[in-house]
Amino acid sequence: MHIMDSSAQTEDREQLEAEIRKAHVICIVYAIDDPNTFNRLSLYWLPFIRSLGVNVPAVLVGNKIDLRGNDVANQSLEDEVIPIMNEFKEVETCVECSAKQLLNVSEVFYFAQKAVLHPTAPLYDSREHVLKPHCIEALKRIFKLCDADKDNVLNDDELNEFQRKCFNAPLQPQELDGVKDVVREHEPTGVNDVGLTEIGFIFLHSLFIQRGRLETTWTVLRKFGYGDDLSLREDFLLPTFEVLSECSVELSPYGYQFFAELFQAFDKDKDGALNRFELDSLFSTSPGNPWANTGYTTITTETDAVTLQGWLAQWSMTTLLDHKTTLKYLAYLGFEGDTRTALKITKPKRVDRKKGKIQRNVFSCYILGAPGSGKTSLLKAFVHKPFSEKYQPTTEPFQVVNSVEMKGAEKYLVMQEIETSRVSEILSSKKKLEQCDLLCFVYDTSDASSFEYVALLREKYKIDHIPTVLVATKCELDLVTQRFEVQPDIYCRNLGLAVPLSVSVKENQMADLYHILTGVAMNPTIATPGITNNYKGDKTWLTKNYLTLSLVAGVVILTGLAGYKYFKHHTATFSSGQGIYTAATVASKKKEFL
Repeated sequence: MHIMDSSAQTEDREQLEAEIRKAHVICIVYAIDDPNTFNRLSLYWLPFIRSLGVNVPAVLVGNKIDLRGNDVANQSLEDEVIPIMNEFKEVETCVECSAKQLLNVSEVFYFAQKAVLHPTAPLYDSREHVLKPHCIEALKRIFKLCDADKDNVLNDDELNEFQRKCFNAPLQPQELDGVKDVVREHEPTGVNDVGLTEIGFIFLHSLFIQRGRLETTWTVLRKFGYGDDLSLREDFLLPTFEVLSECSVELSPYGYQFFAELFQAFDKDKDGALNRFELDSLFSTSPGNPWANTGYTTITTETDAVTLQGWLAQWSMTTLLDHKTTLKYLAYLGFEGDTRTALKITKPKRVDRKKGKIQRNVFSCYILGAPGSGKTSLLKAFVHKPFSEKYQPTTEPFQVVNSVEMKGAEKYLVMQEIETSRVSEILSSKKKLEQCDLLCFVYDTSDASSFEYVALLREKYKIDHIPTVLVATKCELDLVTQRFEVQPDIYCRNLGLAVPLSVSVKENQMADLYHILTGVAMNPTIATPGITNNYKGDKTWLTKNYLTLSLVAGVVILTGLAGYKYFKHHTATFSSGQGIYTAATVASKKKEFL
């Protein structure tokens, strides 16, 4: 502790102001035998300190109690000081002492230190003798986090876990019974047959503060991340977590385990999905549902309850797109220990791409295409939302996520629709492109101008280093010749890409699109137009397998949509002597890629 004396002389005013601004606590001393010095507390000193913009606790110190003789106690001290404390909330307490006889001097510095480490003002209203609202809200949140079985009561095991977390020592059975007896005596609704209720938990902390044990409540608050202003500390919500260029962030096994267990704890009706009430309850320890206004972005039931698959997929997407939000919510929702262990940083994409195979679990796909080409319908189909005939332009960022099983392993594909107004921003940004695993260009086979939009985009921006897949939508409609110098199939072959995947969202003929997109993200060399010659040999083999998938998709649609117009459209992509042979051979090779 560094103690600095001060002078009230005019010539020392500058030094006094400098010392006040550096102080963590200020002791203002008055003489008990001089009423004028006491009056100057509220008339001069406290207003002066406030005028400097200083907001630190103050302790009032009445000196010279030895002048009272043998009776040093002041029975009227509380009545004298309470008006000052009511007006100046920064005043923590008032202590009387005698510097001459060393009476209560150690208490002065004890309360000064305590005012810094365990201030009363944020927690307790000394005039009303009640906990302050922010303190109550913080304690309610802590109670909910400690209630592991979510029955709104802390049983003995939960109380002991709370005790271990905060004080590193469990309570003995008789001690637990003693705590509950104290609560029961003063607050009957604070205890029931199971254990301590929320009312009882809050009452205990009120009792600690009233008995001068503020350090107990502050220890609890700080263990759960609260600062002196009773807001969660920035370093608690967002610890240092550096992510290098071309790297992405995913949930670690600890992260997936935490969110899965959280889901199970709040699925009170055990129906395998979280309804709106259960989600509200789950997010009650946080600022709220982070996806409340994002629409249908993941797997839900018919009643819009989020399934476990959708829940984990949603967090996978959030972590990929904005890992800081995930870090904050890990803290809000009660992750035990260092929240950074719930995340992992992937290798730079450049390193993985040199190896020809990506080892990550979450992939990002940008969806681009002319307005009305069916981009939104592709995204909604991915999360099993119904098809709508009504066209509604996309004006806000829209993304969806779902899991895709690849060779028995679960991967997550995040599909982001790039609205027309943001195309230039995205495709001209090196940083945005680094965050993307593949580009999916969509065109409408029934719109003669749709493909030209895609081709001109690719000519305008330097994106040949990004894996690319072309998708032809609305294949249930009449095929029209595209108004471009080359047709889509030839355009793709000139780039060394597979021919466009033909799909129909309306007829639910998706040609295994989402598996193919995930497969390309995992094996980028099979669909990268600007790949270097170093990978020529590998690319030939891999492209053949990608072509295989594309052809299989064509066969699936051909058999699924048996109408004349559809048949006429797709038979043009097969030579008359190879169609049956190709269908037979590619079907046998499809499994090799997946």
